[in-house]
This record gives sequence, C-alpha cells and structure tokens, in this order.
Amino acid sequence: MINKLLGFTKNFYFISGMLFLFWMLFLDSNDLYTQVRLSGQLESLNSEKEFYLHKIEEVKQEREQLLTDVDALEKFAREKYLMKKESEDLYVIVKEK
Repeated sequence: MINKLLGFTKNFYFISGMLFLFWMLFLDSNDLYTQVRLSGQLESLNSEKEFYLHKIEEVKQEREQLLTDVDALEKFAREKYLMKKESEDLYVIVKEK
C-alpha cells in the first residue's frame, strides 16, 4: 500500500498539480492571503456604504423639513450658525471640561 502511494506521488500529473496548487495558494498575485484581506476590506466598505446611505437619507429628510417649515429653518439657523434678530442679544455659553 505504501509503495502504491509513493508511486502515485512520483506521477508527473500529481507533481504538476501540486506545484500548480502551491503556486495558486501562496505565490500568485491573487493568493489566499490577498483574497482574505480583500474580503475583509469589502465588508468594511459595504458597512461604510450603508452608513453613508443612512446619513444621506437623514440629510434629505432634514433638508425637506427646512424647505417646508419656516420655524424649523429659524431654529436651525439660530442653533447651527448663531444667527439672531436685530433686536436680540446673543450669549454663547461654553461648558468647561
């Protein structure tokens, strides 16, 4: 039985197949390590894509609200850009850490 296995490993096609498999798994530009790394990078990019798609939807909703509601627009301008009316005084309170 052992002689059969040793004889089989001396076969040209077996040796060629093993060399080809070794080349594809470890030495090729698309080797196993690269494929695993690229798969992880793809997952990371897909999660970033989902995050940005969610943010785009939030911005669209906020924009629509600002374009249709005057009170929301005034509140946004006061909070984000510290805008005020002519007759008002504005005090900014900064919390110390």
